[in-house]
Amino acid sequence: MTIVEFTSETLTDVQWEITHAIAQTLVKENTDVNELGKTVAYLRASIHQPDATSRFFKYLKTLVSNGRQIGHSGRTTDYHRSIDKVCSDYLKGVQDAYTILQILGWVSRLMRYYKDAGPIGEIQPPSVESVRQAEIAKVVTTHDFAVGQILEATVTAIKGNKVTYEILGTVKLTEKEPKKAHLFTEGQKVKVEILDLKEDGSIKKVIPI
Repeated sequence: MTIVEFTSETLTDVQWEITHAIAQTLVKENTDVNELGKTVAYLRASIHQPDATSRFFKYLKTLVSNGRQIGHSGRTTDYHRSIDKVCSDYLKGVQDAYTILQILGWVSRLMRYYKDAGPIGEIQPPSVESVRQAEIAKVVTTHDFAVGQILEATVTAIKGNKVTYEILGTVKLTEKEPKKAHLFTEGQKVKVEILDLKEDGSIKKVIPI
């Protein structure tokens, strides 16, 4: 399957809820589906970049902040603002750029459906926490973690002697590192060893090596 083909089978139930919520929200706000299509085209073009997800969210912010300067009408800027907000609200917990691409591809299709279907009632979106939990569950089911296993992690935050590690782009763990915290910088890539696992097989504790 190529990245331009969207299949429903690869989306989880929570991701489908997100897809419908985004589509309904954008239709209620009268957002132009063609403007969404342009953001999807940007993501598709940059999908092979290692930081494709963060680049995409920065691109949305740039559209909002620079919209008037590059000649767009006020209405187009409103479209960009709506797209940026709905993506920030619903997709911040989705780390995988390919998944975001699939979701927004379906959003484009569903927007046309909801636009023709008539008035949309109150939207009950999935919580950000449920989105994140679904992503973590996906990682757990596709990886067999083991005590003693060595993994690559990214240092995402340092507060005092506490260091937050992000593993596989989804799992975040905060550990006390009184002897090593001052040696790290945010964004640094490090190797960590799994010291303990939870009952569901997910990672409970790691230590840098």
